[in-house]
Amino acid sequence: MELLLFGITRDIVGRHKLAVPAQEAIHTVAGLKAWLGKQYPAIQHLASLAVAVDNEYAQDDDLLQPESEIALIPPVSGG
Repeated sequence: MELLLFGITRDIVGRHKLAVPAQEAIHTVAGLKAWLGKQYPAIQHLASLAVAVDNEYAQDDDLLQPESEIALIPPVSGG
């Protein structure tokens, strides 16, 4: 499973894409967020973190498929 990272999530991880090892067996958005929090604790401190699966915002209980395009969308500030 490959994740596309934007904004602060890219800064935390240090790259714009992240491959999740297949042996992690992550099946839901909530599972992905939990895994990310363990691998990159700074992600847990974000005010919010949206996940898009195949170009649509996903809920925590949505299922993930290895071939899906998954993007992490951090909180955005502007003026």
